[in-house]
Amino acid sequence: MKKPSFSSRKAEVHSLKECIDELLDMYRIRGRFNQTQIISSWEKLMGASVSKRTTNIFFRDKTLFIKLSSASLKHELSMSKTKIIQLLNEEAGDKVVEEVVFL
Repeated sequence: MKKPSFSSRKAEVHSLKECIDELLDMYRIRGRFNQTQIISSWEKLMGASVSKRTTNIFFRDKTLFIKLSSASLKHELSMSKTKIIQLLNEEAGDKVVEEVVFL
């Protein structure tokens, strides 16, 4: 008589992306992962000149706070908030940012 196998592994083959997505959903950390992705891609999205004048970036709930060292840049970026929010959400592939506050 053969013993039954009690392996918890799945028999199907999945791509690495599918496995990572499943892990993010299982541990309920997808939101935090997307926020970290946005913060790390800030320079790529906004350019080197904006990135050099950015002193701090952090999230609180779905609001992105950005501390800038230039008052003129702060005014210029606040005029195009909706475009920046759209750009950041497209980068994450989900609605991660609902509001941007420039400090």
